[in-house]
Amino acid sequence: MPSIINRLTPKKSRHYLLITFLLALGTAAALFVPFIIINGGVFYYYGDFNVQEIPFYQMMHGLVRDGSLGWNHLTDLGTDSLASYSFYMMASPFFWVTIPFPNEFVPNLIGPLMILKFACAASAAFIYLKRYVKLPSLAVLGGLLYAFSGFSIYNVFFFHFHEPMIAFPLLLAALDSFLFDKRRGIFAVAVFGACVVNYYFFTGQVLFVLMYFLMLCFTKTYRFRIKEFLVLALEVVLGFCATAFVLLPSVLGLMGNPRLEELPNGWDSLAYPREQKYWLIILSFLFPADLPAMPVFTPDSNCKWASVAGWLPLFSVTGVIAYLQLKKRDWLKKLIVLLMLFAMVPVLNSMFQMMNSSIYYARWFYMLVLMFTLATVRAMDDGEADWNRAFIWSTGLTVGAIVLIGAMPNKTENDGVKEYSIGVQPKQSYEKFWIYALMAMLSLLVFALIYKKLWRKRGFYAATVACTLGVALLSSLLIIGHGVFVSSSTDSIKTHIVNARDKIEIDDLENVRSDFYEAVDNTSMYWKIPSINCFQSSVNTSIMQFYDKMNITRDVASRPNFTAYGLRTLLSCKYYFDDLLDSNDPGLDECFTDKNGKPKMPGFKLLKECNGFNIYENENYVPMGFSFPSYVTEEEFDRVKGASRTEAILNAMVLTRDQMKKYADITGYYDKPYYLLYGGNPRSFSSEVDKYTYGSKQLTEQSKLLRDNSCSSFDYTGTGFEATFDNKGDKDTLLFFSVPYSSGFSASVNGEAVDIEKVSFGFMAVRVPKGESKIVFTYETPGWKTGCVISICAAAGYAVYLGVLVFLRIKKKKASRAA
Repeated sequence: MPSIINRLTPKKSRHYLLITFLLALGTAAALFVPFIIINGGVFYYYGDFNVQEIPFYQMMHGLVRDGSLGWNHLTDLGTDSLASYSFYMMASPFFWVTIPFPNEFVPNLIGPLMILKFACAASAAFIYLKRYVKLPSLAVLGGLLYAFSGFSIYNVFFFHFHEPMIAFPLLLAALDSFLFDKRRGIFAVAVFGACVVNYYFFTGQVLFVLMYFLMLCFTKTYRFRIKEFLVLALEVVLGFCATAFVLLPSVLGLMGNPRLEELPNGWDSLAYPREQKYWLIILSFLFPADLPAMPVFTPDSNCKWASVAGWLPLFSVTGVIAYLQLKKRDWLKKLIVLLMLFAMVPVLNSMFQMMNSSIYYARWFYMLVLMFTLATVRAMDDGEADWNRAFIWSTGLTVGAIVLIGAMPNKTENDGVKEYSIGVQPKQSYEKFWIYALMAMLSLLVFALIYKKLWRKRGFYAATVACTLGVALLSSLLIIGHGVFVSSSTDSIKTHIVNARDKIEIDDLENVRSDFYEAVDNTSMYWKIPSINCFQSSVNTSIMQFYDKMNITRDVASRPNFTAYGLRTLLSCKYYFDDLLDSNDPGLDECFTDKNGKPKMPGFKLLKECNGFNIYENENYVPMGFSFPSYVTEEEFDRVKGASRTEAILNAMVLTRDQMKKYADITGYYDKPYYLLYGGNPRSFSSEVDKYTYGSKQLTEQSKLLRDNSCSSFDYTGTGFEATFDNKGDKDTLLFFSVPYSSGFSASVNGEAVDIEKVSFGFMAVRVPKGESKIVFTYETPGWKTGCVISICAAAGYAVYLGVLVFLRIKKKKASRAA
């Protein structure tokens, strides 16, 4: 196939795009198909790929086919489907092509979709790059460099990161077409596509496009015109507003997420606190990509999962250096220097992720990779580039890094004995370091041989493309293969989890919550059953607020440990699945049983063994929907010490003072006793929380009390949930549901609308009268209808805009004919 590139004439240049697609498709197939075959038809990787990307796709595929796109009770304690999964796949065309297939087949589609994404990324880069080179074959090369760059290989781990990699070059190509070709209407579509597939990455792309546009203007590459700028702004507004049907619900759903609230602060905004980060940024362009979670070069940089990768196969930074050494000073040189500055300064780096500094990410490096790729192909296109000098520089940098890191002195002390060693530690990293060093050096050597033997000769570009793909394939096979074979979750998923729900014969498993603490993350999503565990960071913010009040860390996952056993009752958790393939050493904290084989959480008894799990039943289970015997204010509950909160929360419903007043006939609230609490002497206030006792006996008693006052039926529906409750008391009560509060819910009791209260730091309660009641909760995604209206208006505005363009074009043609 590569030899075809040189035989094509300029008249057939339209075929270069197809060639780029097919070359990338074939190479990606050669990379992934062997692993698909090894694992029986499914591409399993490790970590997040196995426990997030695959189950997310399969779960959401099932919900879409069932028409349940509102409230998602299969994610954590419940969340909005659109708000929580628009970051992952909800607007991705790659997800929607899976919908016609049976749900059981979705895991088998992940590998082919990954192959297709690589081909699309290469094609998108080709479309952008072809403007800047004389020879289309160089744009083919550039597309392949971009698609198989270190960033792309690193982020196989994050299956949904390749959509932004595809959208970004198309966004730039559309902008160039607007500025230089005077084509109208395309940029609005590109803005829409880039934003709708992933709003998080789009925020970084907005910053880049602004820098890109200003650099073109300041270097006079593009002559700024107010009229054109206003038209461009109109297209941006129309394209952006058209995404409101996805963007508005997503923004509303994520407001209050603590991962988005930490801004740059002090010296940490100007310098990275760990000096290894600077080394990692530089090394990421000199060597093949690390595996996420398994750093080789800078193990103490605290950059696991940060996507710090950018190596270009075969070329490394040789082409970039060759271009930067050219005498002419243009926008690309200045932009590359500016981007490197942004990479090195924390506050500037955070601008690519909405100023969020809660954790270091370099997930915008694909933009820098595209600019490095452009510099490389433009250097090849320029006859004045000094490749010999550039090769010496890139080789010198690579060898220098190898020598410095490979000979790094280390001193350790074990039992008072000092030991000395050289190179990165631990030993496994040291061995992998030399493999990476060998791959980088061999890549440079292959390029040097091609350059020496074929430069300016027939076959040079074909050989360069072939060797680029060869180097990319070999290095990627080693990297991806390492991840595949070190995976600790693949065996469990393949053997006992994927499409294996029917083997577990428990009738009510779909109607109650289960616990999978220390099992494979998101097992419940594979089985489409409710669970209190979830590895997903963009969930309903009420969940975050609740766990914060319980003094339980909830950042990327909900994993309450065994000491929080009271939560299993509060959250109506009936079953616990103990993974038998994981370590069952009683000495480990994560082991469910002690040395005597007794469960560490009181009230759990062994039910059966199935699918590689010991399944335990919670004897303290309380059905969803129950009333509490008493009520306390949030300020009263704050008196409870942190370690006891997960048990104290079972004793009373926690309300705000205003809620206590609103429902005084139920809560028994009156102002006089609370003057002390809210006045100047809160310590003198006597609260029932001060009298709480804790332990397994109290847990059993409290569970029985709640169970006796729980719903007789509870069912999830396509629009929310419904329940039946018999209030046997002599007055109205507040009925508690451990479903996260959302403004999208409305509720009715016996057909009459009622207010929904946010209680107990994040859950919902409604007032129910004496006797039997039918309670119905109906959910509608907040912002969905408004977003659709905005999107429709934007689409109508775009149609009018196109109509005006057509009218003006026809008018101009008539005027020219008349002249």
